Amino acid sequence: MVNPPNDEMLACVSLQAAITLTEWSERTLRRRLAEGSISCAAVAGNKNLISLKSIGHAVCIPLSDDTVQLITRADGGEAEAQTDLAMLFLAHDKPKSAVYWLEQAAKQNCLDAMHWLGLCHLSGVGLAQDDNLAVMWIAKAAAQGHAVAKTQMEALSNFNPQQQH
Repeated sequence: MVNPPNDEMLACVSLQAAITLTEWSERTLRRRLAEGSISCAAVAGNKNLISLKSIGHAVCIPLSDDTVQLITRADGGEAEAQTDLAMLFLAHDKPKSAVYWLEQAAKQNCLDAMHWLGLCHLSGVGLAQDDNLAVMWIAKAAAQGHAVAKTQMEALSNFNPQQQH
């Protein structure tokens, strides 16, 4: 675990983002908020915003100023940043957190996220292996113009298992 690079960091994240960053359960996070070992930086509407500085010691990916900016953008709903953050989690062998961010971006029709989510379903990375969901996500990305997904779907449609003998 890496401490935040800047002690003056004022970034805040949603409860769900804090869960993916720390890999703590929601119950653990809420308990730590209640006991004061981490701090609620603000309340926006009915949502608690967690001080990134207060959970920095437990974040499961290396934090840098660039990563903090990426987290902030992803947590703010930017699909490309969500996909990039997911790739960072995958690079650090944190597939469950990666899948959360891929799902958020895929819901916004981010083609790369759909494709990666399909690959995660295909290989069982971060969630249960499911060929049907894999093909669904890859086909959806292909239908919207993702070049690699299109090639994969073409290969799949041309596949004939009887020619493999």
